[in-house]
Amino acid sequence: MSSLALTLLYLLAAVLGVVVCRSLKLPPMLGYLAAGILIGPHALALAQDSEGVRHLGEFGVVFLMFAIGLEFSLSKLRAMRRYVFGLGLMQVALTMALGMAGMLLLARWVGGVWNIGWQTALALGGTLVMSSTAIVVKLMAERAELESEHGRRVLGILLFQDLAVVPLLVLIPALGSSPERLMVEMGLALLKATVLVGVLLAGGQHVMRWWLTLVARRKSEELFMLNLLLITLGLAWLTEQAGLSLALGAFIAGVLVSETEYRHQVGTDIRPFHDVLLGLFFVTVGMMLDWHILLERWALVLGLLVVPLLLKMGVILALARGMGATTGVSLRTGLYLAQAGEFGFVLLSLTQEHGLVPAALMNPILAAMVLSMLATPFLILHSNRIVMKLVASDWLQQSLQMTTIARTSINTDRHVLICGYGRCGQNLARMLERENIPYLALDLDPDRVRQAAAAGDSVVYGDATRLQALVAAGLARASAVAVTYLDIPATLKVLAHTSSHAAHVPVVVRTQDDQYLDRLQAAGATEVVPEAIEGSLMLASHAMALVGVPMRRVLRRVQEQRDARYNLLRGYFHGADDDTASERDQERLASITLPPGSAALGRPLGEMALHAVGAQVVSLRRGTGRMSAADPGTPLAEGDTLVVSGHPTALALAEDRLLRG
Repeated sequence: MSSLALTLLYLLAAVLGVVVCRSLKLPPMLGYLAAGILIGPHALALAQDSEGVRHLGEFGVVFLMFAIGLEFSLSKLRAMRRYVFGLGLMQVALTMALGMAGMLLLARWVGGVWNIGWQTALALGGTLVMSSTAIVVKLMAERAELESEHGRRVLGILLFQDLAVVPLLVLIPALGSSPERLMVEMGLALLKATVLVGVLLAGGQHVMRWWLTLVARRKSEELFMLNLLLITLGLAWLTEQAGLSLALGAFIAGVLVSETEYRHQVGTDIRPFHDVLLGLFFVTVGMMLDWHILLERWALVLGLLVVPLLLKMGVILALARGMGATTGVSLRTGLYLAQAGEFGFVLLSLTQEHGLVPAALMNPILAAMVLSMLATPFLILHSNRIVMKLVASDWLQQSLQMTTIARTSINTDRHVLICGYGRCGQNLARMLERENIPYLALDLDPDRVRQAAAAGDSVVYGDATRLQALVAAGLARASAVAVTYLDIPATLKVLAHTSSHAAHVPVVVRTQDDQYLDRLQAAGATEVVPEAIEGSLMLASHAMALVGVPMRRVLRRVQEQRDARYNLLRGYFHGADDDTASERDQERLASITLPPGSAALGRPLGEMALHAVGAQVVSLRRGTGRMSAADPGTPLAEGDTLVVSGHPTALALAEDRLLRG
């Protein structure tokens, strides 16, 4: 098969595999693995495990490590240090120790069939430690669980596992040395890694910032991209020349770039290379798997699948429980991290490359790892049911949490329900307090909740994406809901619960930009407030003020822009203190309640043709107190209140048309 035909075959298999996985709502990584298994030499034999494609796969690992380095953040590590360097460190150390001991016991049990020494056991123990960051984080994001109790513990462990890959990339090649030179090679590898990393990190940050700035000033996207590839592959080549791995150099490159102001642009530019090449890596991994092993040695594969799953789950359960988590949270954390990971494949390939894995054991281990990753979406999907069945106290814990929320909100009525109590939520709460408007905030950060509650704020620990928490917080009695975080899946869950159980309650949503505007409005958001637009308005107002535009005109221009963007801010309710010459002709809001005998009673809203007099209906509150969509086909009834926007003359004409016809 020619190189072009082979490339087309890989691309076709990858596309079909990812399409199927997307249709089944599974991570695309599983599609790449399945595609590799199908076209590989052990199945349809459409393609052999060619050296060229394997090299492309190695580049996928390089860009994966670069992306991990790019996300490396000292502030993130500091904020999650308890979970990263506490739970994560202990999980890696204990799992490696138990995995190494298990491999040595297995070797003794099978006698001389497999030549397994402590070097092989240590390398396979490092492989066992890893969990799938790509699968777990994606599924947690879709389930809006990243900020949950078990979600923070899962992220902390995954973060430390990513860091643990770096020393393992140095250690495993040294373990493949001859016994008499083993200690020398390990010491030499450690010394070279320490010197190289130290030199690069010590002076590399200043050089990297200077170089990226120099390239960026040329204002050429092609040049910036070429430079990015040069940096990534150049540092990978440098570490390889030093006798270390390509992936280590790519990780260092990512860390250096992460300390510059270009990290976000770099992350966007590198994403296509990262995704495509990493996909090819998993295709090559799938091609290595001999499915005949599943039939011929099913007992061994089953053992290598079940025992590591139970071992990792048990270790994480015990450690999380020992660090103060409830049994339910600990078990969820263990279920989410029990599978093998993408870095496990990287380390397994490195272990095979240096002759540390017996050929008879390689395929069973690979098959077990693939099966564990295939099982992960189903484990996470049914995790709540598993926890409820195995941990009787978890139901009680959740009931106590709902009782706490309900006890706090029981005397609260017509309040604003704030979902998320970060900086945005706290600013909103302060403004509501000044207006004597009651509020209740739900947040998942226990430290923040404890400190804010001690200061007298009306905030409780609770997950706003769960219907039980919203109901306990008095959703049906609330006057409004404000979603203050930027998590779109979580926001959609809140909107779905509000629409189905309290459709009369308006919901205001905060977003980063307008990307999901239509989707959020379709889901029931009354108003969507993009930070990018508000930031641009503030920037424009300050700039105009600095160049001498009168402040009153600046405020009017900003208000005009807001009027064009936000329905609910179109105009304002007129008051006695607004009656100045400049404000009499500005657009404003008016509430018009329909008394008995009004001309509009029983007629559809659209038939009143208020737009013909220059007025627009912003919202409609029924006489029962429920909010209703201002649909043209909605028949008007006695006691309905229409909030109408327009100039004073238009408002007077609209009121006359509604009341007198």
